[in-house]
Amino acid sequence: MLDRIDAIHDAAVAEIESAGTAAALEELRVRHLGRKAELPNILRGVAQLPPEERSAVGKRANEVRRALEALIEDRSAALEATELDARLARDRVDMTLPGNPPQPVGGLHLITSTRREIEDVFIGLGFDVVEGPEIDTVFYNFDALNHDPAHPARSRSDTFYVDDDTVLRTHTSPMQIRAMEKWPPPLSIIVPGRVYRRDSDATHSPQFTQIEGLCVDVDITLADLKGVLLSFARAIFGTDREIRLRPHFFPFTEPSVEVDVSCFNCARDGSPCRLCKGSGWIEILGSGMVDPNVFAFVRENGYDPEKVQGFAFGMGVERIAMLKHGIPDLRMFYDNDLRLLEQFG
Repeated sequence: MLDRIDAIHDAAVAEIESAGTAAALEELRVRHLGRKAELPNILRGVAQLPPEERSAVGKRANEVRRALEALIEDRSAALEATELDARLARDRVDMTLPGNPPQPVGGLHLITSTRREIEDVFIGLGFDVVEGPEIDTVFYNFDALNHDPAHPARSRSDTFYVDDDTVLRTHTSPMQIRAMEKWPPPLSIIVPGRVYRRDSDATHSPQFTQIEGLCVDVDITLADLKGVLLSFARAIFGTDREIRLRPHFFPFTEPSVEVDVSCFNCARDGSPCRLCKGSGWIEILGSGMVDPNVFAFVRENGYDPEKVQGFAFGMGVERIAMLKHGIPDLRMFYDNDLRLLEQFG
């Protein structure tokens, strides 16, 4: 019996040492040490042996069992380490790469993309893009634009004053005067930029983006203004849009008109239109012919009101974006809510 136990030991050792995978090693463990294996059966049958053989057989069988268990454990650790090294080499990850999934690179804010879209339209119509200071003097912001000394916009409840003679500009219109001081006619410019007013609700913000337009030459008429704005409306809102001009008042234009675009939302689903409230028209901007009093401030630069005429207009970029993309509240542009921004970025 002792010779048989030694034979089992030698055969098991050779097979365990040559096992190439953890799965093969587990199969050997079951074969040599499992419930049906020969060695455990010998141990279970020791009690049936003659008394003089029991001690030697039981001792040797237990020694072999412990030796094989230790050998299997060592061989298992070695195989696991080898397999792990192979798997790491096979599945090597470049830790310098971005995380998975990679973070999006982002895109333009809807206000920025809308502003650029509007700029592209007017550049195509022959206008130049100029910018000016966001902090300006009362002279350029109000006086030179024909604002009456008692005009409500001059009130500190409507305008942010830095000091008595300096304000955060309430519109980009001051660049009308600055541009005409710098360049003689003919002149065609648009002026995009941030402006500031003491307003805050669903359709007003203390800071917003405005685009001012100015065109000056001889024989410029209200018909030229309408043609330019019609081209703009069709480029932004659709090729079948129409516009209408309604009388209004602005200090720096005479005559002054509000501009409406035909509703691009009506009859989309057959329900009453909430955008135009059933009127068929949506207000988009204010405009008019430049008041001769404004030209008087830059007469020496070639803008004699008896010789030149021009038109001006101003629009809020946020309002254009709200109308075009169906944004219900202007404040959503500034909430940094990715659910909104990722739709247009």
